[in-house]
This record gives sequence, structure tokens and C-alpha cells, in this order.
Amino acid sequence: MGGAGGRSGTGGSGDPGGTGSTGGPGPERRPPGELESGVLAALWAADGPLTPGRVQEELGGSLARTTVTTILTRLYEKGTVTRVRAGRGYAYTPTEDAPGLTARRMHTELAKDEDRRAVLARFVSQLDDEDERVLRALLDGEGA
Repeated sequence: MGGAGGRSGTGGSGDPGGTGSTGGPGPERRPPGELESGVLAALWAADGPLTPGRVQEELGGSLARTTVTTILTRLYEKGTVTRVRAGRGYAYTPTEDAPGLTARRMHTELAKDEDRRAVLARFVSQLDDEDERVLRALLDGEGA
């Protein structure tokens, strides 16, 4: 009886909140996509491909390199970044700029619904006046 009996359930993999805390308030989980957004921002700001270590540095070193590598691998699997060999690992480059990525995400969401007309109608009905003017001008071929 004794030993580490009173310590079970605190921190580590037994921590249901995943915070590694010992029962007190711990760091809050980041919103979904926040880490990917930060990694993409670092890649967009770069002059060329970045290794996970360089991305980690650009993010201020607050994330473990393994975490950055996992995020980059997931982005690669989604087609959001490309990669080239750099030594024993890879260096990554975004496939699109931020507006291009947003447009791709919009297309992905649109493709999930069978009634595209209803989705587009709802989208357009929720635009503010300025966005509606921009969209109308784009559809009329007045700018791109």
C-alpha cells in the first residue's frame, strides 16, 4: 500500500484535461486550427521553404519541434503545404496564399452539401452591403 498510490490521475497521460496539471488550473486548450494558422503565418512570412526547426523559431520557440512537425505533416496531408527534402527531414512551403486557402476552404464546405443553390443563396443573403458590391463586381467581370 504506499508508494505512488496518492498520485494517480494527476498530470501525464492520466490527466483527463490534457493539461499536465496537478489538479489546479492549467493552461487552456487552444481553439481548433490556431496552431495550424500560426504555422501557416510563419510559412507565408518566409522567403522560402522552412524546416520544422525554423518554423519553431519563427513562432518564438513556444511549441515543441515534434508538435510543429506534426502540424506540418497534417498540413502536407491536406495539400496545404508542399515539402522538399532538407537533410534528413523536410522543408515546407504553403501551396497558396491566405486568400487562396480561404477560397479553397469555402469550396470544400460548399461541396459538402447537395443543395449548392441553397447554400450559395444563404451565403449571399448574409453578406454585408460592401461584400455584396464586391461580389457583384467580380461576377460582372469588373475585377479579380
